[in-house]
Amino acid sequence: MRINLKPPFLFLKPSGFFVLISTLDKRVIIYKIEYMAITDRQEKLLDRIVKEYINSALPVSSQLLNEKYSFGISPATLRIEMQKLTDEGFLRQPHTSAGRVPTDKGYRFFVDKLFEKGFADFNDRRSSQLLQEIEKEMENSLRFVQRATKVLAENSSNLGLSYLLDENILWKEGWKEIFDEPEFKEAEFAIRFAKMLDSFEKNIDKVASDFPIETKVFIGRENPAFRNRDFSVVTAKFELPELGYQGVFAILGPKRMNYNKNISLINFLTQSLRWRKKKILRKN
Repeated sequence: MRINLKPPFLFLKPSGFFVLISTLDKRVIIYKIEYMAITDRQEKLLDRIVKEYINSALPVSSQLLNEKYSFGISPATLRIEMQKLTDEGFLRQPHTSAGRVPTDKGYRFFVDKLFEKGFADFNDRRSSQLLQEIEKEMENSLRFVQRATKVLAENSSNLGLSYLLDENILWKEGWKEIFDEPEFKEAEFAIRFAKMLDSFEKNIDKVASDFPIETKVFIGRENPAFRNRDFSVVTAKFELPELGYQGVFAILGPKRMNYNKNISLINFLTQSLRWRKKKILRKN
């Protein structure tokens, strides 16, 4: 299957493969992830490992999985299944005595399954209050984007970013939130993040204008604006109803981000703008 998108993006999904081609700056980058036909049990196991690692930032052991979940198999079989997922590149073992953590391939499989199953609405305890707050700001488009950027940061624990293509205005929020993440205890990790963000900002005008409208997730080296294995980006395009300006929402953070929540959060904001546009059209 071939999905046609504007350059610099081209997605190809033949059976068993995920391919992303980027021609940004006349470079061609091809990412190929080969998926083995994993069993339902292995898929369930991978799902639990990814979620556990996202929540704890610690390698996930077979002992923890055996104590916390009921897979209907013996501890020995559980270890064998984890080893198979490791051999196929979905997991890796940071140290010989440690548990497992997801690889880029493991995260990609996890995220693709999220898109296949669909997302629940953003359901934070304050979601209805947030909706009321941002609706009040929608009459002032620029103030709304600024508020939306804060919503992204405060609710994702990552860096929230918004960019208006027509005005070339960039908002960033969430420095405190993201530096509270355990990965940033390492100075080198923080330096790599700063370099990644600098590269993203320098390329955002080139890339954002051709981002697909629907929400997309770039994991590690998939991102066309920078090729860094440590970070992921969730992004979607939006349109301001009153002005007709187009922009991009993005959440940037470690690969160990909460993909389900972050995708739902960006969907929440873009849907709010679509609802606003429908209201304006009905009035006219």
